[in-house]
Amino acid sequence: VVIVATIRALKHHGGAKKDELKNEDEQALEKGMVNLDKQIENIRKYGLEPIVAINRFATDSDHELATLKKAMEDKNVEVSLTEVFEKGGEGGVDLAEKVVKVCEAKNNFKVLYDEKKPIKEKIETIVKEIYGGSSVAYSASAEKTILEIEKWGLSDKPICMAKTQYSLSDNPKLLGAPSGFEVKINEVKLSNGAGFIVCLTGDIMTMPGLPKVPAANHMDIDEEGNIFGLF
Repeated sequence: VVIVATIRALKHHGGAKKDELKNEDEQALEKGMVNLDKQIENIRKYGLEPIVAINRFATDSDHELATLKKAMEDKNVEVSLTEVFEKGGEGGVDLAEKVVKVCEAKNNFKVLYDEKKPIKEKIETIVKEIYGGSSVAYSASAEKTILEIEKWGLSDKPICMAKTQYSLSDNPKLLGAPSGFEVKINEVKLSNGAGFIVCLTGDIMTMPGLPKVPAANHMDIDEEGNIFGLF
């Protein structure tokens, strides 16, 4: 498992403002590392050891990179500095070699929960063990769908949580590694063909993610049948 981390994102989780992420800020970096620590902890719950790939930006200082690398080494986490954007394939060779090495080694993989467990129990396991939350609230619609899925005998499927990518919680404004929060399940969908149960949290929209301004707004056709604005 590769966890891609950036200095900028960690500083953001540490409280740095978006327009200040290019500035060196070791205090925000160290504070924001709690988010990465939680991601590492989560992977280890599956019996696996992650590789942290530091995706380097031109604005990252050598001091910040060294600080993050040392923090990972102190936690016995394999780390690789990746510079694919700047150096192409050469910038990812170290990461590739480390991934191959891990793939060839034995692991102690284990699942987070038994798929035969009740739907709510599986959801609450994810919320408490992976996100760090304390409880789950369900809308009336979600409650109804869960009962229907169980009635149909189709509850023995893994859970797919549709959630904001900006936070471990369902609130994009809760940065770092929050705890003790409640996750709200607004809707539950059965994807029987795909083989999982989808839980929609917060104000999330599932794929495809549509743009605020539709591409069709820029398309047109002239009197001769020539189409413009497709690309």
